[in-house]
Amino acid sequence: MPQSPPIIAGTRIGHVHLKVADLDRALGFYCGVLGFEVMQRMGSGAAFISAGGYHHHIGLNTWESKGGHPPPPGTTGLFHTAILYPTRAALADALYRVIQAGIELDGASDHGVSEALYLRDPDQNGVELYRDRPREEWPRAPDGSLAMFTRRLDLEDLLRQREA
Repeated sequence: MPQSPPIIAGTRIGHVHLKVADLDRALGFYCGVLGFEVMQRMGSGAAFISAGGYHHHIGLNTWESKGGHPPPPGTTGLFHTAILYPTRAALADALYRVIQAGIELDGASDHGVSEALYLRDPDQNGVELYRDRPREEWPRAPDGSLAMFTRRLDLEDLLRQREA
């Protein structure tokens, strides 16, 4: 492929839209457990949810998937939706919410640049809950390039950061 100039700084992913089997069940997870707010609901077929009043960060719909099943392993599609928390205390609160809801983690990793929790929503969509470290703390190789890694995240230490 020909090399194109880099995309303009400040470009970001605005939202993700997920097909779900049961809208109320999905809302129970994303709103009831994680704390997103419903911005608009379109009957029993779709809802748009956000953090902080944005028009929507996540769209959920059953238009093509009502009563459906997750795709089988070995197929292409979305690996996970990553939800970025602004602080370590906010990520700790997310972990607390997940634990209180009895949801098992698939994993928890320190990547040097970030700390991440991995789990599944009720439709088995991958979800990453994470926070970035400040850029000046990112691990670097001697040549200045990123030197990300994957190490076990200390969940007890993270939970101690939770603001009551």
